[in-house]
Order: sequence, then structure tokens, then C-alpha cells
Amino acid sequence: MEAKERMEILYEDRDLSVIVKPVGPDSEAEVPRALTEQLGGPFFPVHRLDRNVGGVMVYARTKEAAAELSRLVQQGALVKEYYALVGGIPPESGTLEDLLWKDSKKNKVFVVKRERSGVKRAKLEYRRLTAGDTSLVRVRLHTGRSHQIRVQFASRGYPLVGDHKYGARDTETAPRLFSCALTFPWKGKTMRFEAAPDWVKTE
Repeated sequence: MEAKERMEILYEDRDLSVIVKPVGPDSEAEVPRALTEQLGGPFFPVHRLDRNVGGVMVYARTKEAAAELSRLVQQGALVKEYYALVGGIPPESGTLEDLLWKDSKKNKVFVVKRERSGVKRAKLEYRRLTAGDTSLVRVRLHTGRSHQIRVQFASRGYPLVGDHKYGARDTETAPRLFSCALTFPWKGKTMRFEAAPDWVKTE
């Protein structure tokens, strides 16, 4: 990512910045570096998005804020919501719960039947917003597992559009997945931030 590409800033103060990450840059190294060039001062990542996924993220601007935001993440108090465009028509709403295992050599995640070393529980809720050859769903994560949304929908026959790693057969070049909302408590207030990608049409 070129340094001249500016990040979209949704909110900033002396403790944190909320931004819209574009598809492409690494969220743990390249995005903080770009934010430092754009706004000055250090930035500390407290959660991540894959390179090929964009959306709303929060970055700490001090080590103290990073510790507090990390605590919120660990407690599940930082609520993450996503838009996903999937193939086919899933049920109107639902809760998906699976056991996931990641093959780090292949950077691919699999649904497995039994708990064992390295297996993690994964849970999400979703609502279907549109239906057709492809369907738009809005997802609320309860756990933050690697490739979680992608593999949980693909394992049920609804791979994300553009997600060739998990079975999509279309010509899109990146998964249609976007972090559309973050909600978290901060200094006695509930902070909530939302954004949408250009491929979302909910009318």
C-alpha cells in the first residue's frame, strides 16, 4: 500500500482512532504505519482483519488504551458485525456453532467433529437481508476465529462470493466480507461506528 493512500477516519481522540480499512493492506503492520504517516504518533493494533477484507477497525494511540481495548476484546465486549455476500439462499436467520481447526501450513480452516488440540469453538448469529442467486447477510460474531465467517457459511453450502479458498466459483478477486460495525464501552459511554462497502445494496 502506498503511503499516499489516506485512511478514512470515522473517529479519533488522544486514546484511539476508528478507521475504515481498505482491502489490501495488512491490518497489524501496514495500516498502523499509514496512520502514523497520516496523523502522527504511534498506533497499536488490538484486533485484526485479513488483507482481503476491509471495514471498521479501532486502533489504540497509547499503550494504556491498547491494554484496555485488548481487555474488552478478551471479554467479548467489543462487538463486531459484518456484511457477507454468500452464494445461494441461507435460512432467514440463525445461529451457527462449530468446532474449527486451522491448518497453518495451508492457511485454511476446517470444521471438525471432535475437540482436540488446536480445535476452537466458533459461534455467530446472522440475519439474511436479501435473497437471490447471492444473498446478503449481516453477521454478529460471538467468537473471533480465523476465517470464521467464511468457513462456517461455506461448510453449509453458502460460500462467500469471491472466496475461492472456500469453494466460490465466481470471478470476483476477494471475498465479499466487510466489517460493518463495532460497538464497545469506553469511558462510561457506548461507542458505535458503522460503514458499508460499495457492493452492499439493502434497499
